[in-house]
Amino acid sequence: MSDLTTRDYTAAGPRRAGLGVALLAGLLLLPAAAPAAPPASPGVTASAGLLLDLATGQIVYAKNAEEDRAPASLVKLMTLSLAYEDLRAGKVRLEDPVVVSPSAEQTPRSRMGLVAGQVVPFEILLRGVAIASANDAATAVAEHLAGSEELFVERMNATAAEMGLAHTHFANPHGLPDPRQRTTAHDLARLARHLLGEYPESREVLGQTAFTWRGRFYQRRIPLFRDPGGVDALKTGFTLEAGYNLAVAAGRAGNRFLCIILGAETRGLSFVDAGRLLKFGFGEPAREIRRPPRRWRVRGGPTAARPIIRPVAR
Repeated sequence: MSDLTTRDYTAAGPRRAGLGVALLAGLLLLPAAAPAAPPASPGVTASAGLLLDLATGQIVYAKNAEEDRAPASLVKLMTLSLAYEDLRAGKVRLEDPVVVSPSAEQTPRSRMGLVAGQVVPFEILLRGVAIASANDAATAVAEHLAGSEELFVERMNATAAEMGLAHTHFANPHGLPDPRQRTTAHDLARLARHLLGEYPESREVLGQTAFTWRGRFYQRRIPLFRDPGGVDALKTGFTLEAGYNLAVAAGRAGNRFLCIILGAETRGLSFVDAGRLLKFGFGEPAREIRRPPRRWRVRGGPTAARPIIRPVAR
């Protein structure tokens, strides 16, 4: 029996060895595992968009970031920057009374509803600029700091030049339409990063959604303060020429990003685009956007290719 056992074992050995060689050869012929796919592009629907790492200044995503655009009320980022610069220098105080001028009262909407001769604390005007995006408040701030809107605009452009915003020109402190007033997503990102980095106290107002003055409640409803979370500073802008513009900063788990959206077709889409970009920065999945093509409504006809331009900025 032992001879039989030995013969069986000896015969099985080559068979097992041959099977092992065959398996090894098969494994060698298998294709190597593919590397992990990089995160998919966020697919921004707006005309221009940019995502910036606030810590490093590195651009994480860009779409038409150097394209010439109307800034709308994102102009107010420079107005706020100069206001905080003067606050830090002691040239103005938050409690300073500001007398509203006739020109501030007559500034077109969006507005706080200021009336010439009213005395308003400087701090309330800043909240009006940042939260209510009030054009009359922006005019009052400009006149208080520089003596006139024209002199303030000169200072805005001088500061833009010092900051290297080569593709930006300001024509007013609030963002109402003016053919001379132009910028790019890249320039606005640099401006917003300067404001938030140099004057972190500005986040206190840019991160709020409401304030009250003289019994009137001013509120903005921004879904981005809830989704994707971590948003601590936000400014919107809109004119029919510009479309819906947005600047938003958010931080989570030690990462901080700044997002610029220019030329979104609707207010809701500007928030969706920004949310997708921020989630892209945080490494989270973003839902797919499905929407019908935009059709502009005009008087005298059902649809047209271009909108009616009205002097509205908010």
